[in-house]
Amino acid sequence: MSLAQNRLGHSPVQVTSLAFGAAGIGNLFTPVTDAEAEQAITAAWDRGIRYFDTAPHYGLGLSERRLGTVLRGLPRDEYVLSTKVGRILEPAPTAGGDDLANGFAVPATHRRRWDFNAEGVRRSIEESLNRLGLDRIDIAYLHDPDNHAEQALDQAYPELERLRTEGVLGAIGVGMNQAELPARFVRDTDIDVVLLAGRYSLLDQHGLAELLPLAEQRGVGVVIGGVFNSGLLADPRPGATFDYTAAPAELVSRALDLEGVCEKYDVPLRAAALCFPFGHPAVASVLVGTRSAAQVDDAAAMLRHRIPGALWAELKEHGLLAADVPIPLEAG
Repeated sequence: MSLAQNRLGHSPVQVTSLAFGAAGIGNLFTPVTDAEAEQAITAAWDRGIRYFDTAPHYGLGLSERRLGTVLRGLPRDEYVLSTKVGRILEPAPTAGGDDLANGFAVPATHRRRWDFNAEGVRRSIEESLNRLGLDRIDIAYLHDPDNHAEQALDQAYPELERLRTEGVLGAIGVGMNQAELPARFVRDTDIDVVLLAGRYSLLDQHGLAELLPLAEQRGVGVVIGGVFNSGLLADPRPGATFDYTAAPAELVSRALDLEGVCEKYDVPLRAAALCFPFGHPAVASVLVGTRSAAQVDDAAAMLRHRIPGALWAELKEHGLLAADVPIPLEAG
């Protein structure tokens, strides 16, 4: 299977339209075996995915180690790898316990320390390369600098810019679960890409207010994560999660209404949710967190699913999408 490739801003980096999000193989919420992680990554490669995203935060480095183990056996020039800076992993002062308080089912062997200064950025990149066992990273994101905006802008970003100039990185960006601060980075810096999680989906279009139009205007690529809003748009039902907490009843109702329209056109809601972001011209890729080969196969199938223009039109007619929200063009 061949996937479209899109360039990130003015950088030389091109990413596939579907990306592999590696938080799941870092034991997000529940354990994944080494074999299951390897099978998921291999399935992604077999389905044409050539963009893989990870972070030190994911499983206290487990995600990076598992991803690197497989990627080291694949042609380095044929894939794009991103990781993130902002959290330094340091050995825990006492042994024991787990990391479930931070969302990962791994032993609490290390603790995270926020660090967006220049030295911390260099250290983070070096340590990620060691865990990955690779000689370079293609994209480095500033990871969740919500409470560290000034340090990230004044210290971390310039250091990433120096690393990009030195050729250590091909592209730099910011990855967040909000749209407002990334818009500031797009306005005030020369980043190549924004990784926007959960804020441009069928249920939440906060990214459309400023960030996406600004990214289009400035030639900055956008990678969309969280298209299922942590589960509600994958399986809408009472008890489903939205942004990793129990979804409020009104959002469950809205998701079920979305699903009802999709069913009229024999389109799985997952397919509509996955394809929706591509209606905006700034969107280069959609990143799906996957923890098994079956989930990878499903994401690839959903991306290929034909979605008639009439479905999008009906969503707007029913007020489930605003009239001015851009929608994907129907293929063929």
